[in-house]
Amino acid sequence: MQLLNHKKLHVVAGRATTQLATDICHELGVSLGHANIAEFANGEIHVRYGESIRGADVFIVQSHTSWEDGSINDALMEHLILVDAAKRASAKRITVVAPFYGYARQDRKASGREPITARLVADLFRRAGANRLVSVDLHSGQIQGFFDGPVDHLTAMPVLIDYLSELDDDNMVIVSPDAGRVKVAERYTSLLHADLAIVHKRRAKDQKNMVEAKEIVGEVKGRSCVLIDDMIDTGGTIVAAAELLIEQGAERVIVATTHGVFSGPAIDRLKNAAIETVVCTDTVPLPAEKQIDKIKVISVAPIIARAISAVFEDTSVSEIFGGNNLA
Repeated sequence: MQLLNHKKLHVVAGRATTQLATDICHELGVSLGHANIAEFANGEIHVRYGESIRGADVFIVQSHTSWEDGSINDALMEHLILVDAAKRASAKRITVVAPFYGYARQDRKASGREPITARLVADLFRRAGANRLVSVDLHSGQIQGFFDGPVDHLTAMPVLIDYLSELDDDNMVIVSPDAGRVKVAERYTSLLHADLAIVHKRRAKDQKNMVEAKEIVGEVKGRSCVLIDDMIDTGGTIVAAAELLIEQGAERVIVATTHGVFSGPAIDRLKNAAIETVVCTDTVPLPAEKQIDKIKVISVAPIIARAISAVFEDTSVSEIFGGNNLA
């Protein structure tokens, strides 16, 4: 008896990222699978796949973020349960697609008696049954080494570059909000043929989300400044940097970020900041109450769809980005 192996692609999503997953499926030309997620009376999450996934290549999409019906921890636990259910349903290969990877900022011990939760999350997914991890603009590249299996580290740079290119501004300077983002900012300067500037900042010791911008390295007077960062949480870093740029004579300030988390006072800070536009992607859904005129959302669905297609067809993911996702 001869068996013909026909690979089957199956994409399913958690409740925190349903719209992005739907857009990804539209790009792929497939239907979004049914996970039938529900909760017991005490809040425990229940999952049951609506169709057979035996022998399928399953991609489970979920950003680790809060949404109208749950917290970031609910999203993470739901993602893990979806992986476990797929494993027990005999999926051939399970790929975790986390456009926004939770707990990524805790990627090392900055002081004594602290956890490394970025590693913990990776271990949890591996233990649940994930074979592969796909994410977009991880907070630090070293997180790729935390997962015991293949990791495809995507970048939103192509869609952000397209947006910034349309500004058609020959007076542009790319600004890194801190020393840790200089390498990323340099890639933007190369692709946009722009100059580079760096904000030297200092975080208040033992105080979370407290940032003091100190000085600018580079010429920004009379220039269009584009601040580049991987995420905006409370907005403290970006707003402090923007204020300093304006003080140094910048003509205008634009912010480009992958993950628009916008926690706590972020929206109010951005409303009142000397920032013309904040362009972010849809790795984190933007609820209606946070949608303001300054914020422009662009989709990474085409990028993630191309990566899923490459993984499914066993072709190169890095070629999608010309190797720029590896730097």
